[in-house]
Amino acid sequence: MNRLTILGSGFAVANQNQENTYLLVQTGMHTVLIDCGNNPVGKLQQAGVAINQITDLILTHAHADHMGALPLLMMDMWLCKRQTPLKVYGLDYTLEKAKALLAIYNWENWQGMFPVEFYSISADSRQEIVHARELSISAASVKHLIPTVGVRVSFVETHKTFVYSCDTEPCEGLDRLATGAHLLIQEAAGPAKGHTSPEEAGITANKAGVKELVLIHYDAGRSEEDLLSRASSNFAGKVSLAKDLQFFE
Repeated sequence: MNRLTILGSGFAVANQNQENTYLLVQTGMHTVLIDCGNNPVGKLQQAGVAINQITDLILTHAHADHMGALPLLMMDMWLCKRQTPLKVYGLDYTLEKAKALLAIYNWENWQGMFPVEFYSISADSRQEIVHARELSISAASVKHLIPTVGVRVSFVETHKTFVYSCDTEPCEGLDRLATGAHLLIQEAAGPAKGHTSPEEAGITANKAGVKELVLIHYDAGRSEEDLLSRASSNFAGKVSLAKDLQFFE
């Protein structure tokens, strides 16, 4: 299997149809969770994945809608008798906040707690953080209100590449990360500082030369027709809105 699933597609204020934005990457050897603003147990079950199948966790930035459920995720893994190490990736700033959040619950002293390995992502240049025979995942800094990374996922077997912008305003870091990708999953909560408007998402997709643009982390109070038309005004390829449990292969 080589699949990217959108577990949640909403922006900071979730709704009955959309959880906060977080993603799942699956191959035969890796099951990678990108962010955990919501506790992912339910959505993982809907996607056919047990919580302790997660091999890696990438935290894009330290906002509550992207990592607020981290302590609950860890607790549920522990209660489900996880034994294998969990690899957690993030910028130094993000990992510092994540560890402080976990410390509130004295997590390191939970009896029989599984190993957690923290890996720092460089803020200065694009860095490959998962390297395997079937999968490559790299991250690079983007431009949000706090230190944040976007993520590039490449499936070796299918030769397909997907890029998730995370929360960001248009920037060179994202342009470089997205160049040549098949699909750009672009946040569209703007226009606002640290965010991207649908029109700007179209410009970014066009500049990067992607084949398809998927808007995510958007305000569901705006009409689908309006969001898509604004993005399409600057991008001639396929444009759609992300939905919870939608997947790409």
